Amino acid sequence: MSEHTTVEMELEKQEMETPEGLERIRNRRVYVPRVDIYESGNNVILLADMPGVGSDGVDITLEKNELTIKGYIQYNLPDDHDLAYAEYGIGDYERSFVLSEEVDRDRIEATMKHGVLRLVLPKAESARLRKIAVKSA
Repeated sequence: MSEHTTVEMELEKQEMETPEGLERIRNRRVYVPRVDIYESGNNVILLADMPGVGSDGVDITLEKNELTIKGYIQYNLPDDHDLAYAEYGIGDYERSFVLSEEVDRDRIEATMKHGVLRLVLPKAESARLRKIAVKSA
């Protein structure tokens, strides 16, 4: 085996299934956006890839403990053009997360840049790491 090995990995977009008995208002595919979640200090950061979605096409709701993100694509072909071939599936995005009580719901922030949604989920005061000083007796 050579010193440099190339690993090819292909990730396909995962299409969301519509629950039985429900219909979607928009007649287009809905994909599950891929996310990265990490902790940074007193925050949990969630990054969701939603290529083609602008900041005006994002809808974020928080009901009880369920955080739902939706991204809507504005896809228009130029006049007098028909799509002959497409390798990239066009569709909207949707994903939900259940938040623990450790998240301060009133301070959640969201930004959208270059098709990546960034959610900052601040930890509640009670969930933050505290250092306890040890005194000598």
